[in-house]
Amino acid sequence: MHFCLTGQYTPRALNAILENPTTSRQEAARKLIEAAGGKLVSMYSVAADGPGVLVIFDVPDPSTAPAISGLTVTAGTLQNVKLTRLFTQDEIKQVRQNAAKLRPSYSPPGS
Repeated sequence: MHFCLTGQYTPRALNAILENPTTSRQEAARKLIEAAGGKLVSMYSVAADGPGVLVIFDVPDPSTAPAISGLTVTAGTLQNVKLTRLFTQDEIKQVRQNAAKLRPSYSPPGS
């Protein structure tokens, strides 16, 4: 399952990065995600809402994604973290097919 994690670096993390500007945060992210049995798909730095990061990763167990997210927060690395489950087009096709099957059993308000 693919997830997108976004967040802004905390002041403490930014100071640490500035003290060692050649450090690779991508390697740190890769190590954590791989330890969870996953794969780092891509990682980008973002400037919106303050210096931050956007990480796309794939994990076989969906419960590991919030664990990864939580560790970055409790370690003091990121703040304002948002974790979003991403769906492939094949997965969305299945969702639509399921919705079409369930549609007759749902009564919207006012019906």
